[in-house]
Amino acid sequence: MENTSQKNCIACNKIIRGRSDKKFCNDYCRNAYNNQIKSPANNLIRNTNNRLSKNRRILEYIIEDTNPFIKIKKEQLMQLGFCFEYTTQIHQNKQGKFYYFCYDYGYFTINNEWCVIIKNETFHQSTTTD
Repeated sequence: MENTSQKNCIACNKIIRGRSDKKFCNDYCRNAYNNQIKSPANNLIRNTNNRLSKNRRILEYIIEDTNPFIKIKKEQLMQLGFCFEYTTQIHQNKQGKFYYFCYDYGYFTINNEWCVIIKNETFHQSTTTD
């Protein structure tokens, strides 16, 4: 007995040929459907990663290879597009000072007006001597 019921692609509604358990007519429809379903979560992750990457690029741009510390006004960082809400790590030294990092570059604040930009390896060297 032949099965006469036709199955349609859940992405484009075209008739599916082939296996009876197929849901999509081709890889394009399968990918498009899955991307659409995951889109809101992917957008949040993508936007967060973009923000973190931008913060890191700003910190990298400011610090010089020859100088392990650079002091800059917090306002200047914001003018460059730095967003203080996005960090990858927060560390606290023995004296209670907080260090905020975007991957391998970080900063700490002084009187909520200044930021001192540091590299991660500089932080680890200074915490062993704190």
